Parts: sequence; structure tokens; C-alpha cells
Amino acid sequence: MARTPALAWRNWAGTESATATEVRTPRSAAEIGAAVVSAGERGLTVRARGSGHSFTAVGAAHGVALDLSGWTGITAADRETGEVTVRAGTTLATLNTELDRLGRAMANLGDIDAQTIAGAIATGTHGTGARLGGIATQVSALELVLADGTITRCSATERPDLFAAARVGLGALGVLSTVTLRTEPAFVLAAEERPEPLDAVLERLQANCAENDHFEFYWFPYGRLALTKRNNRVPAGTEPRPLGKFRKFVEYEVLENGAFGTLCRIGRAVPKLVRPLNKLSASVLSPRAYSDVSHKVFVTSRRVRFVESEYAIPRESLGEVLAELRTRVPPLADPVMFPVEVRVAAADDIWLSTAYRRDSAYIAIHQYRGMPYRAYFDLFESIVGAVGGRPHWGKMHTLDAETLRDRYPRFADFARVRSEVDPEGRFRNPYCDRVLGPITD
Repeated sequence: MARTPALAWRNWAGTESATATEVRTPRSAAEIGAAVVSAGERGLTVRARGSGHSFTAVGAAHGVALDLSGWTGITAADRETGEVTVRAGTTLATLNTELDRLGRAMANLGDIDAQTIAGAIATGTHGTGARLGGIATQVSALELVLADGTITRCSATERPDLFAAARVGLGALGVLSTVTLRTEPAFVLAAEERPEPLDAVLERLQANCAENDHFEFYWFPYGRLALTKRNNRVPAGTEPRPLGKFRKFVEYEVLENGAFGTLCRIGRAVPKLVRPLNKLSASVLSPRAYSDVSHKVFVTSRRVRFVESEYAIPRESLGEVLAELRTRVPPLADPVMFPVEVRVAAADDIWLSTAYRRDSAYIAIHQYRGMPYRAYFDLFESIVGAVGGRPHWGKMHTLDAETLRDRYPRFADFARVRSEVDPEGRFRNPYCDRVLGPITD
């Protein structure tokens, strides 16, 4: 088994770091099992690192770290059912490319594709769509390596309790080896993006969510405009009409990354300019319409680094929460450079899913890296907490197991399964200790 000396780890946002005792790079499920057993024999914990795109320390490994970058690719594809089995270390970007070759696609995705498939489902990664769930809802089976090194399969009919827990499992139940996904025939999305008055967007929010396959919007806290995004499927066989290469480069790379990054750096250096720069960013938003294969519409380039917190709230509470933010964010002493993002998702039955048993709205707040954010994030948590908000497991939050237990009806069931499959805490890390609590008998 190949090993790497890269013991130090840091996440994409630079908010978390850890130093492992050793790093292993398994290239088979058996090698993952051997690494888990070896860690156990030495009394060490073991975690898969993933791509480090979470803003929390959910992926931090302080004992044995598993680098699954050598355990990638699609291993099986059933053309009749559309089910595809993929190794856990495969990034969403690679998965999308391989699905393209098979004429298949994921039904819904978020806007980042750097995560591994295992990390994406373990943390509850989602996109937007009132009738669609997160990535974990597209999982039909999982293969896990448990604390004793054994490899087990779970699904709705095989070890269903383990399946209900492991689809959003935070890496606390075992190391995911493979993921079986329900996919669809490849499809084209028509995208329409345009600035609109925020009041008008909120007035038609329920209609916008119902009338579009995927709807979301961004709101700059000091402006009156929101950037709305509507993505809808077009009939099969429709030829995509993507943005031209030059316009795509100018709008996404030059304006949304290069120019916006420059404005952020100016705002960080001269905070009193943040409000006018924020209004400028909102005022230069321009409409655009195009169509392309689905994952090229879902995913966007994000090169300006930031910190982020995101909570899922009952969808009916969205207007109330946004009204509070509109009133209470502008007076904050430290100005906010980044927009607020709003998305929606359908209820599901996954025990630790943020959308468990309720149609949800997701509010994500951001701040440019290096700018003060604590007062803003604390204010946000107090507002969403009042309506029972559930934090995204991969985004910054301060909640612990005592609070989260009340927000997840099946929290105790998850704890029971965890104690059954990992009684000695082989897959613990400090983040899991905080949000899941101790392993009970």
C-alpha cells in the first residue's frame, strides 16, 4: 500500500487544520479495511480526508488519515435501472465527466464539484429545487468499511437502519468504500439569470419555487436587488446553447472572480468602502440566458475564498428570517462583503439530513476570508435558531449535540447505530465529539 508523508492538512477556506499520525492511500476496499484494523491495533482513530471543502473540521484526521485519491472511478453501471456504483474518492467533477460518457446525469447538484462523492453525501451537500432532495437522496446503496475492518453493504432493504444513518453519516460510522447512485438520462438545462428587486422576489417566492425545476437567489445585504437563477429542463433532444467562450470568460472569470475578488480585497483593506462596493456589485449584475448539459449549468467557478455558514429552516419561515436579516445586518459594526444565498429542497427521510421530514429553505451567509465575521455569524445563528434551524454539517456553526438532539427527531437512533458499529470510537474526531456527543453503550 502506498503511503504519503503529507501529515499536515488544511481545508479550502483555511478555517481548520490537523496533523495526522500517518497518511495511507488505499487502492481497494481491502486496503481500507487493513488501514482501519491497523489503526485499531494501535489505539488510533481513522478518518477519510476528502477534498477539504467543508468549512468545519468534519474531515479532520488526527490519527490515521486516509487519502482516497487513488480509489476513484465508476465500477458498475446498470443501463436498465440507471444505477451507477462509484468509488468513494471520486470527485463530483470526475463523476460528472464519467456519467457524461455513459449518457447519464445526477438529478440535482450543488454549485461546487470539488468534493468527493463520499464527502458530499456524508455532510448533506445539496442543490436547489422544491421537488428535489440533496445528493444523499439519490443514493440507493452504500458499501462501508466498519471499525473491525469488515466490508458491509446497506440499502433500504439491507441493514436499513445503517443505511438511514450512513447516507448523511459525517464519517462517524465507517469509511465509505463505494456509493451506488440513481442516475437519469443526460439532460439539458435552460438557465435564466437576472437581477430583480428583492421585494418582488420575496412576494413571488412560493410561485418561483413551484414553477421552476431549480430556483435560487443571491442578495447583497446593502442593496435592494437580488440575482435570481432559474434552471429548467428542456425537452429531450434539444441542442444546448451555451454561453460563448469569450462571454463566459468575461462574466465568470473576469467579473465574478477577478473583479469581485479585487473589490473584496479593497473592502478588506478599507472597511468603510464595503457598503458602496457591495451596492456596486449588485448594480452591475446583468441578465443572461443560455442552456447546457445539466452539470455545466449546476456548477460554477468559485475562486474567491470566503467563510460560510448555512442553515436549513422550515420553508414557511423564510420570509420571517429574511426580514430579520434585512433589518439587523446593515447596522453591524463590521460590514459584510459577500451576498446571502437562498435555496430550497424537498423533505426527505434521512436521519441527519437537514431536510429530514420538512420542506426546507437554505440560507447561506458568507464573508470574505480575512474580514471579521463572528458578530455576523452569531446574529445569523440566533435568528435561524428561533425557527429551529439545522446547520449544514460542512458549514460553520457553534451548535453541539445537546442542542442538535432536539432538532433531529432521529438523533437518538443515529447514536444507537453509531454505538453498534463503532463502539470504541474508531472514527471519532473533535468535530464529531462536539456535534454527536459521546458514544453510548
